[in-house]
Amino acid sequence: MPLFRKNSDPITARSKELNEQISALEAQIKQLSGKIDHSKSHPRVRSTAVPRGPTLLVEPSPPPRDPVFEQITYQKSKEQPEIELTPDRYNDLGVRKYDLLGAVRRLQNHLRGNATANPKLVSYLAAGSIKGLRPLRYEKRIARNRFIFLSIFFVLILWGIVQAVFTQR
Repeated sequence: MPLFRKNSDPITARSKELNEQISALEAQIKQLSGKIDHSKSHPRVRSTAVPRGPTLLVEPSPPPRDPVFEQITYQKSKEQPEIELTPDRYNDLGVRKYDLLGAVRRLQNHLRGNATANPKLVSYLAAGSIKGLRPLRYEKRIARNRFIFLSIFFVLILWGIVQAVFTQR
């Protein structure tokens, strides 16, 4: 009677089938590796220099070496820029003159920031491919909305201050 019989679990049945397939494949791998070991003996080649000379053993060629990988640094150059020590950079008192163009370049470099150490991770974060982390576009939207809200808030406060000053007169 089917009422008192335990229902078969499809996951357990499938795991048993997969384990049987794995064991069959492992046996086949052992069998094939045994065949390879028997055929691995050095080939015997006759010398062509002497017509009926002795048989020579041919040494197998050495296995290819592992590839050499080179470390790649994604960071900008670590060398410090050369500082010009020419007299044109200093005034009569020996104090360095203010360099407006240099200040703009330093500000741009500071705002630009460093190159990413792992660009692939950055692309994953931007696309939202890593589960559990919000996509970068979502975070940008939150920051943009916060900026708009605070800008409107400060404009309203400024408008209120101006309104209060002009109504006093």
